[in-house]
Amino acid sequence: MTLPFRKDLAKYKDLDEDELLDNLSEMELKQLETVLDDLDPENALLPAGFRQKNQTSKSATGPFDRDHLLSFLEKEALEHKDREDYVPYTGEKKGKIFIPKQKPVQTFVEEKVSLDPELEEALTSASDTELCDLAAILGMHNLITSNQFCNIVGSSNGVDQEHFSNTVKAEKILPVFDEPPNPTNVEESLKRIKENDVRLVEVNLNNIKNIPIPTLKDFAKALETNTHVRSISLAATRSNDPVAAAFAEMLRVNKTLKSLNLESNFITGTGILALIDALRDNEALSELKIDNQRQQLGTAAELEIAKMLEENTNILKFGYQFTQQGPRARAANAITKNNDLGKTHAVVCQIINDLNESSSKIIIFCFQVTF
Repeated sequence: MTLPFRKDLAKYKDLDEDELLDNLSEMELKQLETVLDDLDPENALLPAGFRQKNQTSKSATGPFDRDHLLSFLEKEALEHKDREDYVPYTGEKKGKIFIPKQKPVQTFVEEKVSLDPELEEALTSASDTELCDLAAILGMHNLITSNQFCNIVGSSNGVDQEHFSNTVKAEKILPVFDEPPNPTNVEESLKRIKENDVRLVEVNLNNIKNIPIPTLKDFAKALETNTHVRSISLAATRSNDPVAAAFAEMLRVNKTLKSLNLESNFITGTGILALIDALRDNEALSELKIDNQRQQLGTAAELEIAKMLEENTNILKFGYQFTQQGPRARAANAITKNNDLGKTHAVVCQIINDLNESSSKIIIFCFQVTF
């Protein structure tokens, strides 16, 4: 049996609410919102957005001023009297009445000291030096300065005041001036390297921080064909991994460069490993400095460095502070061995040169016996 008040609800059973809401116009939506405003705001069956009126469409009444708001609140708080708190049923006020403490008034009474007329006349006619001497004798050092004390003690003991300068006076700090800027002309140096200038043997670009990265790469590219530059230093030039990769490619080709300095830069373990890998094919470089990078290279990079130094017998000076004990010991042994081999090679070359002056036949004999 169907109830009479539910006869008209059967036609709304299969109605799609979402489709109906999508087809409503803006005016109909506002009317629906007005109707929903009259509903119960505590009805949990309604969505949260339908339980209260939409208050986001209001326009701003003016700019927000935090200082003005704080001053207004402070003014309102001062103008309104605090509500007194009473004990229930008794009518007594809670708390104690605040009574500010009064600071005691200090009164100073000047005491007059009477001296003998002769002593008072002596003190009145005494000079400043005599008064300082008297204060030092009585132990009243707070009445005289340190320089006056030095003069008194020095004059009484026959010692010059200069002997007390280090103990009484503070040591004068000498100003530390900044280092002068690097006078190297970057563009001119690059041009001379490209032209393979015979007189350009050493290039120093240290502490020049405004060199662009492409320019640093051009230096590495120019050194590939240069046969006269024996030392190049790029410490504190903001070099990074691409610059290290460019110099690694240069080391594979260059046969003249003896010293390379890349300290105090932004090269990571990737750039260092590229340099280390290139040194396996390089037999000319004898000095490499890569210490004080922005971040630590890591254990893997240090192991590769130690392995390279053991394979490359031409590296005699290597500037890097290892963090691991194992790679540090291996690198130290390798550098020591390379230096010993270098000294032995120099002695053999000297003997060969001496023999070359005496007889060429002896040289041929020495080569046959040695090799």
